[in-house]
Amino acid sequence: MGTQQEKDELYAMDISDAAWESAPGGPEDERVEIAHLPGGAVAMRNSKDPDTVLRYTAAEWRAFVLGVRDGEFDLEP
Repeated sequence: MGTQQEKDELYAMDISDAAWESAPGGPEDERVEIAHLPGGAVAMRNSKDPDTVLRYTAAEWRAFVLGVRDGEFDLEP
């Protein structure tokens, strides 16, 4: 996916002014939030723990979205 250098740069990026978004609906007190970062990267956090942020390169995020669309994360009945 992303190189170590890309990951290091991504985690060194100041995202204190990031615009966080969440999907509508669901519980008001706990949501998954994402912020679009430069270069197509994405940051993700839980609204209950905003200090813990995961960051994904554009390639990693694209692979995740495609996996969701393909049902890779669907639970078995």
